[in-house]
Amino acid sequence: MFDKLSAIEHQYEDLVALLGSAEVQSDAGLYRKYAKALAEIEPTVTAFRDYQAISHDIAQTEELVAGGDPDMRELAQQELKSLVARRESLVAELKVLLVPKDPNDEKNVVLEIRAGTGGDEAALFAGELFRMYAKFAERHGWRIDVMSMSETGIGGLKEAIAVVEGRGAYSKLKYESGVHRVQRVPATEASGRLHTSTATVAVLPEAEDVDITIAEKDLRIDTFCSSGPGGQSVNTTYSAVRITHIPTGVVVSQQDEKSQIKNRAKAMKVLRARLYEMELQKQQDAIAKDRRSQVGTGERSEKIRTYHYKENRVTDHRINFTIYRLDAVLDGDLEELLDALITHYNAEKLKDATTA
Repeated sequence: MFDKLSAIEHQYEDLVALLGSAEVQSDAGLYRKYAKALAEIEPTVTAFRDYQAISHDIAQTEELVAGGDPDMRELAQQELKSLVARRESLVAELKVLLVPKDPNDEKNVVLEIRAGTGGDEAALFAGELFRMYAKFAERHGWRIDVMSMSETGIGGLKEAIAVVEGRGAYSKLKYESGVHRVQRVPATEASGRLHTSTATVAVLPEAEDVDITIAEKDLRIDTFCSSGPGGQSVNTTYSAVRITHIPTGVVVSQQDEKSQIKNRAKAMKVLRARLYEMELQKQQDAIAKDRRSQVGTGERSEKIRTYHYKENRVTDHRINFTIYRLDAVLDGDLEELLDALITHYNAEKLKDATTA
């Protein structure tokens, strides 16, 4: 850990020197780049230097404690307790600062929920998950913009795609991707048998234009008449849009708006997020190969959580964490679950950071 901190301190000193050079000061783009890098590591370096200064003070105070003057020794012992407590606090702070920052944490989220195995029961569960995240977003003062929604006749959802807009949305929701499983007795089940159904959740960081470049030549854009409810103008004009990204084969359709321009803009937002996720996954796969231990990968094919109605239980299988407040969780109270996940994965990242 302290070797890592020393390396960061040397990096900081190099950046300070670069920012003072004539070459960098004459290039606004380069100056912003180095200034941003400096600002990112400055809190770590400040805390490390405080740690070094206090360690030096502790060494001097210990000499006074070992000295012969009884009055001075008593004062030094009191000071030593205070210094040691401060050093322990700084060590804890440094451990947190060493956890690698996710550049996407402050981004908005593209949230995709789809019914999985289980027929109507799976669609009902997908609808409940969507409402759960909507209530969680409301608790945080975030805004939800529904991009598309395919409902069933009994109040369930085949699919829902929405953008969750709010500071830190991705940092809170990024570990929700995966297969969510529900175990309960459906209302239509006369014999009282327990049924198991699933829904998939995908949480993608919303990509801006600067994150990923999409060339017009790589797009095939088709327009068609919208289907389903929406009034005459929606169903009789070519307002619906289907965009195919030719190099990857990713297809996005949007028909909620009456305007073809608005539908295209929404479809491009979802397409950009999906392509960004693909690039992000490549990077994460490369990092994962070097990891010594990993609990759960976040792949959508993986069962990550079970919601058991009879026991009022929610279990996250990745970290073997269980709470008996299913009703509260479905009402949007996800903090205890999400905090446990964030703590676990930050600890894993810290292991990698201090052993790299």
